[in-house]
Parts: sequence; C-alpha cells; structure tokens
Amino acid sequence: MRHNDVGSFLRARREALRPADVGLPAGGRRRTPGLRRSEVAMLANVSVDYYERLEQSRNAHPSQAMLAGLARALRLSVDERDHLYRLAGFSPPLTGATGGYVDPALMFLLDALTTVPAHVIDDLTTVVAQNRLSQALIGSWQIGDDRAGNVTWRWFTDPASRSLNIAGEHEAVGRAYAADLRAAAARRGADADRLVTDLLAASPEFSRYWAAMAVEPLRSARKQLVHPHAGPLDVQCDIVLSSATGHRLVVFRPQPGSATAAHFEFLDVLGEQTFDA
Repeated sequence: MRHNDVGSFLRARREALRPADVGLPAGGRRRTPGLRRSEVAMLANVSVDYYERLEQSRNAHPSQAMLAGLARALRLSVDERDHLYRLAGFSPPLTGATGGYVDPALMFLLDALTTVPAHVIDDLTTVVAQNRLSQALIGSWQIGDDRAGNVTWRWFTDPASRSLNIAGEHEAVGRAYAADLRAAAARRGADADRLVTDLLAASPEFSRYWAAMAVEPLRSARKQLVHPHAGPLDVQCDIVLSSATGHRLVVFRPQPGSATAAHFEFLDVLGEQTFDA
C-alpha cells in the first residue's frame, strides 16, 4: 500500500466537502476548510484515532470493507472509489457489487428526504443506507450481515418482515422480488447464484415464483401498509435507479388525498421502534 497516497487522497477529499454535502449541520465556525476528521469517522463508523492514523499513514491498514465505508462517508464517485481501492492495493469492486459503498448521488437525495421514508438498496435488494423515517418504518436493516439486510431473503424466510404489508398484497410482492432477482442474476454471477440457491432451499414459495421464469426489475408500485403505531399508510413505492452502480433509491411517497403524510409526521416524532418489520 502506498500509505502517503492513501492519506493524502483521504485528506484532500475530506477538505473538499462541506457539512451540508453529507447531511450534517455546519456546527459553527471552522478553522480549516472541509469536514472535521471526527465527522468523517462518525460517517464511516470508525474511531477518530483510527481515521487520523489513516490520514497520517501511521500503521493503518484498511480492509476493503473499511475502504467502502470511507468512500461512502466522503461521497466518492465510482471512479474516486476505485482509485482509493487501487491506492490501498486492492482491485476495485466488480460492477454491481457494493460492499457498503453507496452511490453519492443517491446519498445526496437520501439526505434531502426528511419527510418520507427512503432507503437505498443494491441490485440484489440488500439495504445499504436508510434515512431516519425508513428506520422508524421498517427498523434498522443496516446491520452488517448481507442476508439480514437483504429484502428478498427476509421476505421469504422471516414472516415478521411482512408484518407491514396487508395479506392481500403478499403474493404480488413476492413475485416482484423473485422477478427482480432473476433480472439481476445474470449480471451478478456468483453472488446472485448463492442467494438463489439458498432461497430455493429455504422457501417453497420462492421456488414456485422462481419457476415462473418472470424477469422484471422492481418498478414503482402502490402499496397498502399498516404500521402498529402510525396506522394505515397508503404509499407509492417509487424507484430511482443509478446507472453508474445499479443502486436503487426506494421512496415511500404518500398517495395524494390520503392521511399518510400526517402519519409520517407522527412516525418521525415516534422514532425507530424495537419491533422487527
């Protein structure tokens, strides 16, 4: 690893950012330009000491997962992320793979969405970023384990993951997830193959839908949800696609004329619940 290059690159990207660029308040006067090291450390979920050692090239050897977290925290473009990986001695991730990295354009939109639930998923439906209202609505799914944070896996293997959706929509949702996974499978190779194999073994329901051979990426769809505290939610699940990474921003947009927007306000006050969604 070329330590000085990694540290210099991280410092340059940190100094080029403003707090507003990453969804943070300005926090008073700043003696130096850009984000504070403590802010980058918080965003990347590392200690301040470790991040300082990275910038100063003091016996710090970041893993690929750590590099992905730093790329996300610093809102690096795909090209910048790949450059950071190469500086650290790693090959860049394959197209479509995330490893914790999130498309910076979608992160900007996610930061700006403060009145509706929204989260970012990769092309295998693993949740890679959530806003506060998404966590309040479905719980925190960014918990390190790809399967625990994978929407399709949990839909077919964890009955609690369906608790928000009315029973009459379960089949349509399940078929949509199976068709979306088939659309991604050819692109993602081994990662998708493992997920499909495990789902076929774990869920007869998934096996039936998979056998239908439907191929269709997730589209905008109307859904009726029932939250245990906020009540009924009539939403349009809109999908915003990143052509650079394949990431998708999922936005729960209130249906016009419904009380859903007011229920989201209540949910925002209520905060994240301890139940599994």
